[in-house]
Amino acid sequence: MKRIRPVGPAVVLAALWLGVTTPQAAAFDAHAGYYYPQVQTEEVYVSALELAPDTSKRSRAAFVSGLASQNAKLGYPPGYHLFAKGTDLEKLIIVATGDERYDTLFRLRALLASLTSMARTTELFAQSKQPQELNFLDLCKLIGFTLVTVSNGKDVTHQIKVR
Repeated sequence: MKRIRPVGPAVVLAALWLGVTTPQAAAFDAHAGYYYPQVQTEEVYVSALELAPDTSKRSRAAFVSGLASQNAKLGYPPGYHLFAKGTDLEKLIIVATGDERYDTLFRLRALLASLTSMARTTELFAQSKQPQELNFLDLCKLIGFTLVTVSNGKDVTHQIKVR
């Protein structure tokens, strides 16, 4: 995952000029309040990768099913559930399954980092020239997810627009 650095006043003014929104000003989120609480923080992740040529609604559904299947084989309840939502299943939602899990932005980012390990075992990453340079959000871009929402399911939600 790309590192987010503090920004200065000039960057804030440029962002406002370019129309960057806060969660309160963002478009209506039909999943907030149902799968997760309202979004508190958001960011944009820009991947250098292009969409995979065979990406589709079906491939995103298979990806989520595959990760759920891997979690089911662990022999203990998973710490999170994944859902693909949206008209074309372009929104990935990851929600913790219990209290005191992923209750800070840092823990949510750690979850995404751990999902990177799983992603590196996929054929898409294996075909890459440098899979060690890629992360979970790059895989999300490859298969066509445009929004990744991670939440503890109680009071912390972070949203990432994948470009």
